[in-house]
Amino acid sequence: MKLLRSLEAALSTALLVDVALAATAGKLSILSMNVAGLPAILNSNDVPGDKTTNAETIGSKFAEYDYDVIHVQEDFNYHAAIYRTDNHPFRTATSGGVPFGSGLNTLSKLDWVQFERVKWATCSDASSSDCLTPKGFTFMRAAISAGAADNTTAVYVDFYNLHADAGTESGDNVARQANINQVASYIAASSQGNAVLIYGDTNSRYSRAADTAIRSLVASTSGTSFGMRDAWVELQRGGVVPSEESLCANPSSNYLCETVDKVFYRSSPLVTLKAETFQYVSSLFLQADGNVLSDHNPVSVNITWSSGPSLRQSAFWGGPHGTWFSDVSALANVKKPKPSVLSFRGGARLDSVSLTLTDGTRLTHGGTGGSATSITLGASEYWVEARLCQGQRSGQTRNFYIQASTTSGRTLAAGTATQDCATFSAPSGWHIVGFLGQAGDELDQLAFVYAPK
Repeated sequence: MKLLRSLEAALSTALLVDVALAATAGKLSILSMNVAGLPAILNSNDVPGDKTTNAETIGSKFAEYDYDVIHVQEDFNYHAAIYRTDNHPFRTATSGGVPFGSGLNTLSKLDWVQFERVKWATCSDASSSDCLTPKGFTFMRAAISAGAADNTTAVYVDFYNLHADAGTESGDNVARQANINQVASYIAASSQGNAVLIYGDTNSRYSRAADTAIRSLVASTSGTSFGMRDAWVELQRGGVVPSEESLCANPSSNYLCETVDKVFYRSSPLVTLKAETFQYVSSLFLQADGNVLSDHNPVSVNITWSSGPSLRQSAFWGGPHGTWFSDVSALANVKKPKPSVLSFRGGARLDSVSLTLTDGTRLTHGGTGGSATSITLGASEYWVEARLCQGQRSGQTRNFYIQASTTSGRTLAAGTATQDCATFSAPSGWHIVGFLGQAGDELDQLAFVYAPK
């Protein structure tokens, strides 16, 4: 019996370790597939069979292979058939068929805190009807690890799905370059300090001299700590961008050939991403008679992830409104960040949050309304817990109240408490050093950045 109890204790300890590790490391499987969902009367996509039947088969394959996050493009008039046979718990609502929708949707096992559709600012009908529909890209901040029930930690990655302008005429090339650059500008503004995955139908090839934007997307960030990588170039091309054209058959078992469907990614101080496998998986998406289901090779990438060793974050509280902000990049440049002063502003609601680090760096977000309050922390005093309360204002959810608690038992509060609150406690040995979220004149959505003491 003593041996049995020892074994049970050892097993329990191992399980606890596994649970802890599961919150800070894991695996992620993603798929990108252009589902050839244009109305049959407009485009057959050179795919035999009935499009509704094919769409139902695609949805059933999505359910069967159980990818974590699937981006689809050209998901227009047969969208309902795909969703009818798929079983992913989180799925974007369609924006409509031709000519109303973008054809971009996501089917996911992961929930997200915000989803946006963005139309291309530039399009071209030079060689195809790219301006017929509001093509563009989508953005979502998905929780790849939801964290503990007490909101202590969470891990997020920003997912982008895109379908760029097609064709090789001069106007097409100009539009496509503008498309890719538009995504890059959006990432710079909204995903600062965050890990990013961009995948979809770029309609671009490295082997075409005019397609410079995808080269810039990689080259402009190579050599930096959080640079963008192309999973295909990294894993199948040995890191060498091809200069000669090598077109893929469909289905293709040759992973060295180049398609326009691509996967880019980057890590951040909060989470490290690493692509482990890249495959064209058309052989998994075939009709009963062996014919393909789409004129594109679906692209599958398996990724490992791990939480940052020196910076982590909490879950979010509040609503998806306002402009995204993040202190992560600034904090990553500070060796041992520690707040010396906490400052909040509030009245009926929470107007702003601010802190000053011991090196003089000041991090502040929100507006100038409400009354100001602050405390100065001692040399060995740390901010270790925060309480947020949210409510409705003008039909939008935002943060109404914050209370900070330190290791010395002191508190600082601002705003007005509601009945809808959550407590955020820094992990053992860590403390709160900054913020992430969305804000305007007030704090709409808020999360906290942790660092080791």
